[in-house]
Parts: sequence; structure tokens; C-alpha cells
Amino acid sequence: MPRNKVPGKPRGRMTAYAYFVQACREELKKRHPDQAVAFTEFSRSCAQRWKAMSAQEKAPFQNQAEVDKQRFNAEMRTYVPQDAGRKRGGKRKRSKDPNAPKRSLSAFFWFCNDERPKIRGMNPEYTVGDVAKELGRMWAGVDPQTRERYNLMAERDKQRYQREMEGYKNNKKVASRAPPPMAAPQYEAEESEEESEEEDDE
Repeated sequence: MPRNKVPGKPRGRMTAYAYFVQACREELKKRHPDQAVAFTEFSRSCAQRWKAMSAQEKAPFQNQAEVDKQRFNAEMRTYVPQDAGRKRGGKRKRSKDPNAPKRSLSAFFWFCNDERPKIRGMNPEYTVGDVAKELGRMWAGVDPQTRERYNLMAERDKQRYQREMEGYKNNKKVASRAPPPMAAPQYEAEESEEESEEEDDE
């Protein structure tokens, strides 16, 4: 499980494989509570089992990872680093272009957009994490026909994003080729000889 090294920062998201390893560890502890785990052997065994698993067997762990990803993204939206005003060396994160196309959503996120308001309405006391867990549980048990409908929505949105992204990149290329606007000529205010003579006469 990812550790939170920075105080207040959301815990990193877990992968499907990490959830699988966690389940294997719990399973091993139940079977042999007093036995010390040989890390190298245990890791090799988990990797072999994961490779041999079918897509259907991996699905529950992938759903858990998708839910945790949603939890992480939701928490990061409200997270403000303690040293946000402090400058550090290294690469700076690029600021997002507000004109860039909105990224496409997965089938699971389209499902969440439809179901989240219902869950919140029925369970107003639920935290973001509780809602995410419930959505993951519901998605895991959804019927194939409903899942296919959301897959089609995701595919259409992916095509929309690709079209918009192509247009966005083309516009950026055109803008970069355009010559820079010419600066207005600067004139120095000079006193005419006649004005100088008039001032001297006074």
C-alpha cells in the first residue's frame, strides 16, 4: 500500500496488482499466522499467479484500483501543499491550458456520474471514500447490457476527445507560425529649436 510521506497529502492510489498482493498476504496470514513471510519467494509467487489469472479473475482487483483512483483524484482536487508558495529547484509542473479539450471519461466514470447523486441522496452521511466504495461495488455487479451501454458512451467520448485534440493541436501550430505583432514605433519627444528660443526670450 502506498505510504503518505507528506503530512496532509492524500495517500497514493493503488494498482490492481497491489490489491491482489494485499489479498495474497492476508490469505497467507490466515493460513500460517505464525510463519514469517519470505519476501522474495512471496513476490515471485504472486507475480506468477497474477500472470496466470484470467481477465475475469483480475476484474475485482481492477475495480478496486479504479475506485481508489477516483478517491485519490477527488482528494487531490482539494489538497493544497503546505509549501505551495515556496519555490524549489527542478522541473516545474506545466499549467494546464484552459482552451485544451476536456479529457475523455472511462465507462466506469460515466456510470459514476449517473449513480453518484443517487447514492449521496440515499446516504447523505457518506464520505467521498464511502461513495467511491459503493460505486465500485455496484459497478462490479452491473449486468453486461448496462456495462456495454457505458462502454459505448466511453468510446464516443474518446472519439470526441481525439477530434477536439486534433483541432486544438492544429490551432496551436497555426498560432506558432504566425509572425509576432509589430511593436508601435517609439518616438522621443524632442524640443524644437523654435520652442527653445521662445523660452529663452521669456
